[in-house]
Amino acid sequence: MSQETLVATETAAPSAFVQVKGKQFQLAGKPYYFVGTNFWYGAYLGAAGAKGDRARLIQELDQLKAAGVTNLRVLAASEASALVMSLKPAIQTAPGQIDEDLWQGLDFLLAEMAKREMKAVLFLNNFWQWSGGMSQYVAWQTGEPVLDPDLTKDWNAFMQNSARFYRLAESQALYRSLIKQLIERTNTVTGVAYKADPTIMSWQLANEPRPGSGEAGAENAEVYVQWVHETAQFIKQLAPQQLVSTGSEGSRGALDDMNLFIEAHQSPFVDYLTFHLWPKNWQWFDITQAEQTYESGLATAKTYIEQHIAVADQMNKPLVMEEFGIERDGADYRPQATTVWRDKFYSEFFQLIEKEAKAGRSIAGSNFWTWGGAGRTQRADFIWQAGDDYLGDPPQEPQGLNSVFDQDQSTIGILKAHAAAMNAL
Repeated sequence: MSQETLVATETAAPSAFVQVKGKQFQLAGKPYYFVGTNFWYGAYLGAAGAKGDRARLIQELDQLKAAGVTNLRVLAASEASALVMSLKPAIQTAPGQIDEDLWQGLDFLLAEMAKREMKAVLFLNNFWQWSGGMSQYVAWQTGEPVLDPDLTKDWNAFMQNSARFYRLAESQALYRSLIKQLIERTNTVTGVAYKADPTIMSWQLANEPRPGSGEAGAENAEVYVQWVHETAQFIKQLAPQQLVSTGSEGSRGALDDMNLFIEAHQSPFVDYLTFHLWPKNWQWFDITQAEQTYESGLATAKTYIEQHIAVADQMNKPLVMEEFGIERDGADYRPQATTVWRDKFYSEFFQLIEKEAKAGRSIAGSNFWTWGGAGRTQRADFIWQAGDDYLGDPPQEPQGLNSVFDQDQSTIGILKAHAAAMNAL
């Protein structure tokens, strides 16, 4: 990179960053609408040598760009853990210790995204077990064995344990130290400080942070809201030109309490709202009884979307539907399985987003879960193991569960059409 380019990039005009104006995103003075995906493993592919696969990463980015996908939600931190389904290798190998190869992979990813005019949402932690996350921070501070839901099958206890993270001072200090280190990092490929890089649209507190579960979770509501506000403020002070978001699932991730969701997003340091949509996990739709459950599942999903658009309109902040996933037909994980029901859901969701965005409402984009691209598993049980290809499905889920593969032409066609409609706005 020439010195002239480097200087120009380091002093990027404010309009080069995604900004918020009322309930709209803006980019270069125009409304910014996007079609995005979850690409959590982007930094892992970007690592040099045997840890990564830069040739595949470039191929994936080219195909995504060709499909009109311009916004990627990416894992920026993971924690080494004894959790049996956690990601290996981890970015944070021990408290305060970073695998530099993997952060250089993130450097490479951001540099390649910039060439393609893509924007990144970087999430900094995880409520769930698949990347170590909050439960690992708790274990590091307390010295207790990590509570593993894949062994105990007790998800309520796991969620309560993860939520302890918000109250533990040493865990918060370690987490903030990692955030500061990354935001103030200089990209080894471009020479640009992360906090000055307009490729980064948003810093995200965590993947699906929840206050816990049930009545016990309600006791964490106040400290959870305080954690959102104070962490968002901390990030905003470090990176004032970039946006901050929570990574919330919406009311479903706030004890099914919309008021709690609103309270957690009222902070002036939270720039926009997020929500997720999981018709299978929330028992609205069953792919093994697709004919019988589709109409009711779709209606419930549309209601959930509308509820969150209404709240974002009321709060005068943009809204992103940043996770939604549907299985392949017949609950078959193989790439050759069809995607008729997924395509039906995607089409309905995208048409709804287009209609409401065109009407000037708060919904500004979506990130489907998830892009599997050229990744394939060779395992008969579809369970990921260290060294396998990365798919969009994280390690705790069957590989192929929600992944859109590079050969899924019907789904990619739907994405292209949606991108054209959003670009027209």
